Amino acid sequence: MQELKLSDWLPTTNKEVKIRGWDALDVILFSGDAYVDHPSFGPAVIGRILESYGLRVAVVPQPNVNDNLQDFVKLGAPKLFFGVTGGCMDPMISNYNANKKRRDKDAYTPNGDIGFRPDYATTVYSKILKEKWPDVPVLIGGIEASLRRVTHYDYWSDKLMPTILESSKADMLVYGMGEQPLREVVRLLQKGVPFNSITTIKQTAVLLDKDAKIPKNSNWEDVEIVSHQKCLKDKKAYAANFKIIEQESNKLAARRIFQKVGEKTLMINPPYPTMTEKEIDASFDLPYTRLPHPKYNKRGPIPAFEMIKFSINIHRGCFGGCSFCTISAHQGKFIASRSQESVLREVDTVANMPDFKGYLSDIGGPSANMYKMKGKIQSICDKCVAPSCISPVICSNLDTSHKPLTKLYQAVDSHPKVKKSFIGSGIRHDMLVPEFNKNANAKELDDYTEEVMTKHVSGRLKVAPEHTSDPVLKLMRKPSFTYFHKFKERFDKINIKKNLKLQLIPYFISNHPACEAEDMANLAAETKDMGFQLEQVQGFTPTPMTVATVIYYSGYHPYTLKKIKTPKTRKEKDEQHRFFFWYKKENKAWIKSTLNKLGRQDLLKVLLPENDKWRKNKPGKPKHTFNDAVPFNQRKNKAKFRSKKKQR
Repeated sequence: MQELKLSDWLPTTNKEVKIRGWDALDVILFSGDAYVDHPSFGPAVIGRILESYGLRVAVVPQPNVNDNLQDFVKLGAPKLFFGVTGGCMDPMISNYNANKKRRDKDAYTPNGDIGFRPDYATTVYSKILKEKWPDVPVLIGGIEASLRRVTHYDYWSDKLMPTILESSKADMLVYGMGEQPLREVVRLLQKGVPFNSITTIKQTAVLLDKDAKIPKNSNWEDVEIVSHQKCLKDKKAYAANFKIIEQESNKLAARRIFQKVGEKTLMINPPYPTMTEKEIDASFDLPYTRLPHPKYNKRGPIPAFEMIKFSINIHRGCFGGCSFCTISAHQGKFIASRSQESVLREVDTVANMPDFKGYLSDIGGPSANMYKMKGKIQSICDKCVAPSCISPVICSNLDTSHKPLTKLYQAVDSHPKVKKSFIGSGIRHDMLVPEFNKNANAKELDDYTEEVMTKHVSGRLKVAPEHTSDPVLKLMRKPSFTYFHKFKERFDKINIKKNLKLQLIPYFISNHPACEAEDMANLAAETKDMGFQLEQVQGFTPTPMTVATVIYYSGYHPYTLKKIKTPKTRKEKDEQHRFFFWYKKENKAWIKSTLNKLGRQDLLKVLLPENDKWRKNKPGKPKHTFNDAVPFNQRKNKAKFRSKKKQR
């Protein structure tokens, strides 16, 4: 691998601009993350895409908002527009945990240091730029802008907020993955079309002034949702809005959405079709250095980069549609897969990095085993409005073949410099259970599971049942916990057959809408009975653009408008959480008292039997943990642990 020069990265300073021989810039990008020139980091992707259109692009990573704001003026004004993103995660998730306490690390900053990213970074950066450069257009994008494009509940301020276009004063919002809309924005700007006249590009949103004419487009149908002001007064109306928003976000032929915001009108144009293989390959094949900018060499490693340094992203999108997850709202439910050739080119690039030791940390995506999956008959998908392709059952039109993925793994492993490739992303275990995935070939599913367990796991396989309660799982858009038991049976069978001694690591969520203390007690009892001892757990965090968050704030399910109870007080949340830690001495008296009050002596006998010989390192039942990560879910002896309330 040839030695890199400073000019191999997009410029971040005037000195670097001059090294390239430029006297002006076309686009300047501002980001809440440190600048890592890698295809897993959105600002780098957007910068490289714009560069591929012949534009002169610079990046201002983590500008200082606490001084004289020099970072916002040091590069001058761009000829076309400023681009603004809060980073690869919503800044409020980066800055705070589920209990609204400040995190002590920021994974997207050198050395994990905190304090380099303001709360609501997109809004903060955009407002400063509009004050400093009122005549230069500001285009916002990335996950923060994407998920806050319409009236949304903000958990950290505990308020219903209007579209981020209103609070940020930006001129345009690009939602979802930005390659397709930006291509058209740039094409029109290069033709001389004024920025404020560009209002009909797919996958963009603008805020129209009171007297502005509604742009016409004969190819689109329109739908108007309840105004922001009405949402502030009527939680049920706010909830009803979300059904329309979610369905239109996941349709291939979506309607244009309008919403009144004060005297202005929010206009959200329909999304682009799913990226083709050629389009997504082109994005990943851009000339990334795959490294952090040299300016950080003395500041320490960037944790998020270290985690994915030797990983390969093979697709985008997720058709799971989980009610607590934002992936489909941002990336879409339809899968955009890279070609095997593109993946192998990247593998070769990584394998030839000077510090590569032969191990790829992940060959995956949002859900690792959705590569190349799509509808068998496209015309059926064209008309579909369902938010999930696998809930409550797997769609009969969905091709869930794992053969292309197995073939890809084998091709990656055949590279002479690759000793082992791991699957670090979460696997949808339910799709590997023939009783649930009824249209799939059972042998093919077992072959894939065996391939993963024997060649792509280092001691642990992560899966996400999320809960054990069927009513909670139904609301989550997850299958019954029964299928986790069935998957574990197959897992154990392969473990014994191949003498692997692997651990199965299940992820669970507490405090989710519809979850009650009794459900958490049931979860604790059932997972204990299976031999799991959970040590780190995920509390539900309401994030914009999810069904679960709408329920959390409004109390209504957006599809049925029926009331749903949600744990909201600190006391309720802490008590649900405590059931995870039934084995801790300080929790035992409380658990005993609580279960006696609930009349659940059956659960008490399982969790705290008088002569409990259950041990954390019981032979044949290894200790299982899971990390406090971004949430991504299940059950046996169903009747044994079913609540008395449900029996009634």
